[in-house]
Amino acid sequence: MTILILQGPHPGQRPLGEDISNGLRQLARAAGRTLSISRCAGLRELVGSIRSASRADTEFMLIDPGELAEQAREHPEEGLQDALAQLDSPYIDVHADSATTLETTEPQHGAPLATIVINGDLATSYRIALAIALRRLAA
Repeated sequence: MTILILQGPHPGQRPLGEDISNGLRQLARAAGRTLSISRCAGLRELVGSIRSASRADTEFMLIDPGELAEQAREHPEEGLQDALAQLDSPYIDVHADSATTLETTEPQHGAPLATIVINGDLATSYRIALAIALRRLAA
């Protein structure tokens, strides 16, 4: 089974480096899971990836929308809230800045299991989120 990281663009920041990505993969592998990372350039791609993950072998998601969170607020017709509400697997909202957190319109539908924000330290946000996901999956 797979844990999927969906990552949107972060202006002024580079995406997770290979060393951090590999470290996250090793943590997942040590717990008997596979970690997949998908970078989404736009809101439609993020929404499509969430919908696809619902139909795939994904048991948990870490969603880091980056700058796409603002676009989702400005363009609710793109369907991010609907895609989150239809998820079969739990997810954690991951951020490097508290201004980019996702808003959910109905807390009981489409709400994250947790929202992790370590301002200015995205790598630590990912490590904490992955640790929570692995712990939940082991329970």
